[in-house]
Amino acid sequence: MSIGLIGKKSGMSRLFTEDGASIPVTAISVCGNFVADIKTAEKDGYDALVVSKTNKSNNLPKSSTEFFKKINLEPGKLAEFKINTETAQDYQVGTHLTADIFESGQHVDITGTSKGKGYAGVIKRHNFAMQDATHGNSLSHRAHGSIGQCQTPGRVWKGKKMSGHMGNETKTVQNLKIVDLDIENSVLYVKGAVPGFNGSHIKIKPSIKK
Repeated sequence: MSIGLIGKKSGMSRLFTEDGASIPVTAISVCGNFVADIKTAEKDGYDALVVSKTNKSNNLPKSSTEFFKKINLEPGKLAEFKINTETAQDYQVGTHLTADIFESGQHVDITGTSKGKGYAGVIKRHNFAMQDATHGNSLSHRAHGSIGQCQTPGRVWKGKKMSGHMGNETKTVQNLKIVDLDIENSVLYVKGAVPGFNGSHIKIKPSIKK
């Protein structure tokens, strides 16, 4: 359990190593991170830091506006990071968090909301195979086929793979390597792709498996 940051996905690019190898990276801006609240075991039942990333918005509810006014911070995107009691003592509300809490070569877990694809069929959503193009098939080229039996059990099992809403879900990609850090401009360069569209907010924390 350790503190992380809220980032804004800037897009993908590539970096070159000294031997000329090309590494695909995602650029993530982590400027404007502040400690907005400190949760304690005595008061809240657990220890955590609430981090805010400054994000101008005209659609904030009144409760959020009052919260940020109370702690004297610019309104922003909030995320919670569970930490140890000893770690919590090193921070206070308003502490500015920068990219240097991470280091080059470190592995991180990144959580974001995947791109929404709308209503999708089983071929796109679950990688089903298509049915016959000919041989008497006129209407069922992309249909899913049978979804169950008749009298026994007489219903469709929960969790059956069918068509439906695809994407727009919270996803976590684990063990992504930080290839490079730009401390001055508060940018992380992470190897590979991360969930979400360019400009979306993502949550970055040290990997739990490495």
